[in-house]
Amino acid sequence: MFKSILDLLSGRAAQPLPPEDGRVALAALLVRAARADGMFDEDERRAVAAALAARHGLDQAAARALTRQAEEIEREAPDTVRFTRALKNATPYEERAALVEALWRVILADGRRAPEEDALARQVCALLGVSDQDGALARRRAEAAGGPDARGPGPGS
Repeated sequence: MFKSILDLLSGRAAQPLPPEDGRVALAALLVRAARADGMFDEDERRAVAAALAARHGLDQAAARALTRQAEEIEREAPDTVRFTRALKNATPYEERAALVEALWRVILADGRRAPEEDALARQVCALLGVSDQDGALARRRAEAAGGPDARGPGPGS
């Protein structure tokens, strides 16, 4: 199964992602966001699992299992474009801002905002075709949901 997903994400497979693989693409993208600052702590793991549970109606056990699966896939994927291409093709524009908000919730889960995380979030917005304005609104919603401690220092705050 991992091989077929990796083939699809690496461009070696021509067919579109089935919905269950779209879940994996989102999960791997969220894991990549959590790892962007060089750390992947338990708060970020919980944030990834919570985002997956909310987005896909999963219970906590299934969301944690999907997170573990995504960790392995993210480690082997060559770039972020593979994940965002799959998500952009499978997700209407109106729903993509929610993906960006989930990304920001993961980024902010550890209470810090690193320049690498900001750069990844900007890249993901561009690759998903989410406007700067909609991306900024998604970030603000994530900041508001996490409270003042989640904001952390960073450009664009």
